[in-house]
Amino acid sequence: MFIIQDYTLAVIFTFVTMLCWGSWANTQKLTSKDWRFEAFYWDYVFGILLMSIIFAFTFGSIGEGGRSFLADIKQADNQSIRSAIFGGIVFNAANILLVAAITIAGMSVAFPVGIGLALVIGVVVNYIDNPVGDKSMLFGGVALIVLAILLNANAYRKMQSNQGNVSTKGLVLSVIAGILMGYFYKYVAASMFSDFNVPEAGKLSPYTAVFFFAIGVLLSNFPFNTLLMKRPFVGPPINYTDYFGGSFKNHLMGILGGMIWCKGMSFNIIASGKAGPAISYGLGQGATIVAAIWGIYIWKEFKNAPKGTSLILNMMLLCYIIGLGMIIAAR
Repeated sequence: MFIIQDYTLAVIFTFVTMLCWGSWANTQKLTSKDWRFEAFYWDYVFGILLMSIIFAFTFGSIGEGGRSFLADIKQADNQSIRSAIFGGIVFNAANILLVAAITIAGMSVAFPVGIGLALVIGVVVNYIDNPVGDKSMLFGGVALIVLAILLNANAYRKMQSNQGNVSTKGLVLSVIAGILMGYFYKYVAASMFSDFNVPEAGKLSPYTAVFFFAIGVLLSNFPFNTLLMKRPFVGPPINYTDYFGGSFKNHLMGILGGMIWCKGMSFNIIASGKAGPAISYGLGQGATIVAAIWGIYIWKEFKNAPKGTSLILNMMLLCYIIGLGMIIAAR
């Protein structure tokens, strides 16, 4: 399998993750206005599984290091498989809430609050499990990201107050999604052998771990998303007839969104072997900056915000950038 041997390359891979994780939600924005996110999400999940299989039979099956995908599946123990699948279940619960928050509050709110909180929790949890990197730099960067989250939440409330429609549902969903999102990665990391060059019996390669993670996402989507279709956060209930009645473009956008996200996940897991799970996950969740830029400057989600909001948003982005720089320097 393909293995990263250089920290600089690992950082580059996490930046690709950042771009993928911060941009996939644009595919939801590009679907038709009457295409519900619950229907979009089915195709998104299929896209995740498809990309995990592509990576498994390409990057996961070439090279002389580690263990190839099919050989890895044959020797995997149940505990490792369950851990990766459970990571997928936790992620799916978090991501459904995040997509709902995007629908209600927009990318420039849901990502900084939800994914920012996930970054903070994920860095702490993964550092405790595998303490790689300078503690002061790592948690100093996390502190700045916490400040950025608070600034973004303040900007959102200012905008809603100005519009005379103060709703906390988008923020609450973002917070719950962020808490759950902060924990999924540790279960995927726990399923893998720590040194990708030296396979351990029963443990999974990063490519196999992502594949079983995707299986967990798919399996959990049947109860999670079916329930959401019947009791949605926004709008009337929908059924499977509505999903199958979607246009080719709508289905394609969902699958593409899932493939983009899974590419980022695969690159991040591959990079974790050299950078360490805490740093790799933390840098990947810098996707918040990418998503905020899309939301603020491309989709104009704050165009009706009161005076002074742009300064708060620029301070938020600056805190994120400096915080991510400190996380990089922690290694």
